[in-house]
Amino acid sequence: MELVALRTFAAVVDEGGILAASRRLNTVQSNVTGRIRRLEEELGTDLFFRSGRGLALAPSGRVLLDYARRMLRLERETSAAVRLVGDSVGELHIGAMETFAALHLPRALKAVRVEHPGIDLRLETNSSAALVDKVLAHKLDCAVVAGPVEHPDLQFDQLLVEELVLICAAGANPVLQPLILFREGCAYRTRAIAWQRATGHAVADAMEFGTLDGILGCVSVGLGWSLMPRRVVEQSVHAAELVVQTLPDEISQVPTGLIYLRDAPPMAALKTLAGAVASATPCNRPAGATPAGDATSCPT
Repeated sequence: MELVALRTFAAVVDEGGILAASRRLNTVQSNVTGRIRRLEEELGTDLFFRSGRGLALAPSGRVLLDYARRMLRLERETSAAVRLVGDSVGELHIGAMETFAALHLPRALKAVRVEHPGIDLRLETNSSAALVDKVLAHKLDCAVVAGPVEHPDLQFDQLLVEELVLICAAGANPVLQPLILFREGCAYRTRAIAWQRATGHAVADAMEFGTLDGILGCVSVGLGWSLMPRRVVEQSVHAAELVVQTLPDEISQVPTGLIYLRDAPPMAALKTLAGAVASATPCNRPAGATPAGDATSCPT
């Protein structure tokens, strides 16, 4: 059983079809189809139910997928272990929240590129919940998520503490406006909804966006309010149109860290990534920050 066949099989499952998998693997559809057919012949069973152009995993395919993920993960771990005593080569699959990727990741990735020029970096942004699932499923080597994260198979190394602030447009009253937030799975979303309920906002509606710029843009023109990391707000192109309110620590202080599988071999690139984030992170709360309810903040 060849690893390339298992990698192709996993790609078909992840991408939902032969065509999408061929694009991801940078090969033609006939190669993907051929590898799947040979894999089925080798195992003596159908891995997919086929209906027209559609594919659905057969029971044997679900069993193989679990083992395929483990074997592909072991391949990456083997390569990582070898890299520790040789030249840094191969791929590093990194996940991050969009807010972290926008603010902290460019400098950190540059540091990794300089220290480990042979490593090919792969980046994916998603919600914290989705990133945790992908690390556990061996689809990512590591991810930066909002914590704390407590899972027997995961290590959570705190990198910094983000300060969430309430943002709204000048002259707007958040109590009378809908909440604007990321989709389900975002840790900031959970805290924003908790704050909304705790303060008894008159409007319980919410608008969902998949991008950081979408949320900040809508808030800046008075369509609603949101919670965002202070540094993200300060560096946004919409900063001049946004009013910021400091929140209580139990809502505002969000530990943010790097997660990876506990039994994965140590990788120097991960240490470089974490070190670059830590060295570039200023004090989490600006000097002289005012508590919630200050006269210059949004009304609550």
